[in-house]
Amino acid sequence: MATRWGICSAGRISHDFLVALKTLPATEHQAVAIAARDLSRAQEYAQKHGIPRAYGSYEELARDPDVDVVYVGVIHPEHLPVGRLFLGAGKPVLLEKPLGMNAAEVRELAQLARSHGVFLMEAFWTRFFPISEQIRRLLTQGALGEVTLISVSVGHPMENIPRLVEKKLGGGAILDIGCYCVQFASMVFGGERPESIVASGFLQSSGVDETTSVILNYAGKRQAVLSCTMRIELPNEARICGTKGSIEVPAPWYAPTTLIVNNQRHECPLPPPAQPLNFSNGTGLRYEAQHVRQCLLQGLKESPIMSLAESELVASIVDEVRRQLGVTFTADRQS
Repeated sequence: MATRWGICSAGRISHDFLVALKTLPATEHQAVAIAARDLSRAQEYAQKHGIPRAYGSYEELARDPDVDVVYVGVIHPEHLPVGRLFLGAGKPVLLEKPLGMNAAEVRELAQLARSHGVFLMEAFWTRFFPISEQIRRLLTQGALGEVTLISVSVGHPMENIPRLVEKKLGGGAILDIGCYCVQFASMVFGGERPESIVASGFLQSSGVDETTSVILNYAGKRQAVLSCTMRIELPNEARICGTKGSIEVPAPWYAPTTLIVNNQRHECPLPPPAQPLNFSNGTGLRYEAQHVRQCLLQGLKESPIMSLAESELVASIVDEVRRQLGVTFTADRQS
């Protein structure tokens, strides 16, 4: 039986998620309903993507008995209230990153999911790519020896996007793309908490972060050096360096399809999209959808690959980075 998806929000990322679903067998994944605060927008998406039902409120989607799981693609400050709505209604949720505006919000959502016995996962899409699976396998096998240094850079000119420069919309490079750097380091170091965090960067006049560099120091003289910016194009690459070799990952932020292990190149191409995409390699969203389906079929309440505990860890690191930079949101004062 197919997993029946409800889509919350008719935004750009939801479009790409729907296109990605179409690369999977219809016997396994079907989008059956979509909701937006603007009914006409939901109806437009429903027509474009062949979705049977369109709703003008998220509450209607939460009440739909035919929805097995909800993909939530709303803006960052809405993650907590919208997550509360669907978890409270007993709906499993795949919630876009960041799971919450801060670690306190992530803890609240995790506790709510557990209290209701409902599945919840943060949608760090790159973690579910085959390339990421290969990295985890190589690390488990000890192919690099002892990993001592990770470096990650992600950056793209995005200062023209209102939601990234406005505080009330949860703006800033860290919450939007810098969190990919943090989760990558966390994946490589097995969800270990760093011993210290050093952050430095520059803010926009609106008070959101524009460019940031972070050093995460781990026990045993291991380190992750992370850079993110929404001002310029960076190399957008990651390196994992160990005592026996190294791994290079071009484009770790927007869907990695290439892995270079000790100078040996491995490719894992994505299926082509049936419709134009908003984000590069957007069909890679299929992998997190597949993972959610497998979790639900197994009766799991959280992902073994992106656990709620690790989502809280990533959020707590980002919190400390923002604290050192002086970036605060309304949600920080409420937590």
